[in-house]
Amino acid sequence: MFRNMATSLICVSKPNAADPNTPKVAGRIITTVPKAKELRPVIEKLITLGKKALAHQEAAVQFATSAERGSPEWDQWRNSDRWQQWNAAIAPAVSLRRRAFAALRSKEAVNILFNELAPRFRERQGGYTRIVRLAEFRLGDAGRKALIEFVGEHDRKKQRRTAPAVKSIATT
Repeated sequence: MFRNMATSLICVSKPNAADPNTPKVAGRIITTVPKAKELRPVIEKLITLGKKALAHQEAAVQFATSAERGSPEWDQWRNSDRWQQWNAAIAPAVSLRRRAFAALRSKEAVNILFNELAPRFRERQGGYTRIVRLAEFRLGDAGRKALIEFVGEHDRKKQRRTAPAVKSIATT
């Protein structure tokens, strides 16, 4: 169940106006509070996997080639020392992708996780999701509804208010 929920949170596509249960914004799903609380660590660990892979991918770029696969330049690179170095540098990133795929079982979700979400949360040390309790309850069992979403994309900015100047009464 959590695999499906995690995949849905990562792969939320365009909202459907005909279905009232679909969220209006991508990166959000509506569920119950206990399920959202259990889903949060699953999602956060997956994003951490994606962030760890970024460092390995960046280290491998210096050994990569821009030649088209199957071309003579690519074949030459493939038989060189640079390919061995690239392979050693990219191997941990491939392993992390495989671990994420084992958890999600969706290639689309893994690609979104590693290509979009991990760079988005690169500078953030944790707390990639938030749970917002909704005022409504589920009809069948009166379960409390909650919204789980990624932070940062649609956050409201708090505006600093300046206090009005206080007039001081001068004593004479």
